[in-house]
Amino acid sequence: MINMPTWQRYLDAQFGPPQPGQYRAQPEDFWVDEQLDFIPEAHGEHLWLRVEKRNQTTLDVVNTLSRLCGVTPRDIGYSGMKDRIAVTRQWLSVHLPGRDAPAGLEQSLNSLGVTVVEQVRHPRKLKRGVHRTNRFVLRISGEAIYQEGFICRWGTLCQHGVPNYFGPQRFGPDGRNLQRAEALLNRGWRKRDDRQGMMLSTARSFLFNELLSERLADGTWCQPLAGDTLMLDGTQSVFSIDQADDALSARAAALDVHPTGILWGVGEPSQGEIAGYESRLLQQYPALCEGLERSGVKQARRALRMRLLEPQLTWEAEAVRLSFALPRGSFATAVLSELIAVS
Repeated sequence: MINMPTWQRYLDAQFGPPQPGQYRAQPEDFWVDEQLDFIPEAHGEHLWLRVEKRNQTTLDVVNTLSRLCGVTPRDIGYSGMKDRIAVTRQWLSVHLPGRDAPAGLEQSLNSLGVTVVEQVRHPRKLKRGVHRTNRFVLRISGEAIYQEGFICRWGTLCQHGVPNYFGPQRFGPDGRNLQRAEALLNRGWRKRDDRQGMMLSTARSFLFNELLSERLADGTWCQPLAGDTLMLDGTQSVFSIDQADDALSARAAALDVHPTGILWGVGEPSQGEIAGYESRLLQQYPALCEGLERSGVKQARRALRMRLLEPQLTWEAEAVRLSFALPRGSFATAVLSELIAVS
């Protein structure tokens, strides 16, 4: 049985382990705003709603909209899943061809704790993963913010980037999603048992985090190696290299490109030094790797490092407020884990 690991932190060797800290004492301490990089077209069959929610998951809002609008959950689109214990803004779309939104929709949502910030029509359903970034504003308190070196920890992350771990929320309480994924892959993945593909995603996320931890431990997580696949910063564009050179190393140091790690699936094996990392994953977790390949999911890549966009730190009474944006799919909890020990 696979257990939740304790992943390698980047800053411990330089500053020692972080001190205890608190975040999310209340939902307002964890604020998220989903950012699109296009403007809806103001016409079409789909009603797009930008909503603000508090203490609710994205799927809670999907189910509420499904009931109020008289459509199935499949008729509702969203780009990303947002945290429950937080104040979050995100877009959702509802397929309403030839008809207006139900009368009193905004008031009904508001009575349930969901505020409509903006609404507009668009020809297409909102698809997963189309937003560009998430903007975070986090309030942190506790011993950690008074620790000598706290500001240096933050400055180092701003300058050199953050290990792009999948956060613990991907694996469920006590890692139970990981245990479910292992059991499902052991008996043979079927779509009817995993409609949203969450168990596949959980297994791939675990393997990625394991590989990232190994490269963090040997100091190569932000350095191109022979056989690496590099990702251009701010995009999903990748290119493979046979050998690393000074020019590529300089681009990586400038956060222009990032080494990537495998999201396991069907595809060609890596070459060079990268083949060794992936071979060790297969040797250590054959059931997960082989189960993912049998499922038919295609191999993909994820950057090992994320860059903090427009980072700011503000001192408040007995707290620090951090503001930054991250590329879609990156976790603010990975940033926090470098700064505080959650208590």
